[in-house]
Amino acid sequence: MATETNDADLNILIVDDAPPMRKILAKMLYDMGYRRIKEAGDGSAAQKILWSEPIDCVICDWNMPVMSGIDFLKAVRADPRFAQLPFIMVTVETRKERVVEALRSGVSNYMVKPFNQKVLKDKMHAALASSAA
Repeated sequence: MATETNDADLNILIVDDAPPMRKILAKMLYDMGYRRIKEAGDGSAAQKILWSEPIDCVICDWNMPVMSGIDFLKAVRADPRFAQLPFIMVTVETRKERVVEALRSGVSNYMVKPFNQKVLKDKMHAALASSAA
């Protein structure tokens, strides 16, 4: 899926309730060559986008109002259309049980804040590669 297209052609969905964090992620992604970036402020808004537009990768915060990142992840994985969709959880959560919950829920990769562009690039490439396999 993702490996057959140019990075600039991939549709990336950033989900975070903090506008500054969405802006930072969007800038990093843009600097990495991604040009089609959508944003949502919570899992519910993200779900509406995902269910109506083609998305190639989701980068999602864990802690958000309305619908948390983990609840959004579970909703995404419950839909067979999105079983292989690369989904990266971004969070301050470092407790082992949280990481395990995300893994059991089908997260493609897990990124702890704060992070830099190299970490994001590595996590993106790993998530995209695993979904294409």
